[in-house]
Amino acid sequence: MKRLSLIEEPDLICITSGMTYWYPGVFKLIEITKKFFKKVPIILGGIYATLCHEHAQKHSGADIVLKGGREWEALELIGELTQFKPSIQHPESGINDLPYPAFDLYPQLDYICISTSRGCPFQCTYCASPFLTRGFFRKDPLKVVEEIDYWTTQFHINNIAFYDDALLIEPSRHIIPILKEIIKRGIHCNFHTPNGLHIKEIDEEVANLLFRTGFKTIRLGFETSDEATQIETGGKVDNQDFRQAIKHLKRAGYSGEEIGVYIMVGLPGQRVGEVDESIAFVKETGAKPMLVEYSPIPHTPLFEKAKTMSPFDLESEPLFHNNSILPCQWDGFTMADYKRLKEELRK
Repeated sequence: MKRLSLIEEPDLICITSGMTYWYPGVFKLIEITKKFFKKVPIILGGIYATLCHEHAQKHSGADIVLKGGREWEALELIGELTQFKPSIQHPESGINDLPYPAFDLYPQLDYICISTSRGCPFQCTYCASPFLTRGFFRKDPLKVVEEIDYWTTQFHINNIAFYDDALLIEPSRHIIPILKEIIKRGIHCNFHTPNGLHIKEIDEEVANLLFRTGFKTIRLGFETSDEATQIETGGKVDNQDFRQAIKHLKRAGYSGEEIGVYIMVGLPGQRVGEVDESIAFVKETGAKPMLVEYSPIPHTPLFEKAKTMSPFDLESEPLFHNNSILPCQWDGFTMADYKRLKEELRK
C-alpha cells in the first residue's frame, strides 16, 4: 500500500495470475490498485485468466482479461492502449529473443527460476500445459547457459530452479549440450527440478551430467505404479523405465533420499490401495515417495471426469480446484485415507 502511494500514476497496469484457486488474492490486488489509480486501465492475464476466462471477466474487476500466454499479443495490446512502441520487435526465433525476467527488481534475490522451453510434447490428461501453450518451443542451449551465467556472475545467484514441463526431452539436442556447457564454463551453482523430470530420458549419460553439474533437488514425475492408470493418463512412463532411471541416478552418485518421486493422489475414481502400492513400489527401488494432490484443471481431459466424481461444484467455483481439499474424494479414497498416507510417509 505504501509503495503504491509513492509511485507516479502509470498509463496502464498489468496484473498476472497463477493457480485458478488463488483468484481471491488477484481480486484483492485489483481492488487495492483501483483505489490508488481510479482512471488507469487494468489488464489481467496469466493462468487463472486463461483457464477460467469467463469467471475472470465476470468477477475480477479488471478492465481487460487477456486469454493466453503469448507475450507478443500482450505487447501489441499495450501498444494500442498506450501508444508505447516496444524496442523488441516480434521475433522470428520466438523465445530466444525474449529479455530475461526482471528478478533484479526484488529487494533480496536468493534464487531465480528459469524456463528453457514453453509447452510440452505430452498430452497428460491431468495437465493444462497443452492448452496454456500451443506447441512446444525451446531456447537454444547456449542461450540458456548465457542466462545462467548472467545471474550467477552479475547477481551471485547460487540456486536456480528449472520450471520446464519437459526439460529432458530429446536430451542430445537440449539438456546434454546445456550441462556440458555449464561444466565447460566452470559455472558453480545448485540446480533444482521442482516440476519433475521425464523418467524415460534418464540414461547413464544424463544421470552423470546432472550429478556433475550440481543438480541437488531431483524430482521425478512418476505419478503411479499402476500400469492401467499410467496408460489412461498419458503413457509417459512405465515401471521398467522408472527402475532404470533410479539405477542410473544412484550409480551417478545420488542417494535414494535425494531422489524424490512424485506420486499423484486423489485422481477421479482412484482407490487408496493404488497409492499404497505405488508408495511401496518406489520404496522398494530405494527412492523417496512424495505425494502430490490432484487438482482438477479446466480444459484438461480429466476435468470432465472430475466434475462427475467430485462432491464440489468444480465448474462454477475455482476455489474447489484447490488440491488441499482433495476435490475428488469419495468412499474409495477419503480425506482420512489421505491423512494416513501423509502420516506414514512422515514416519
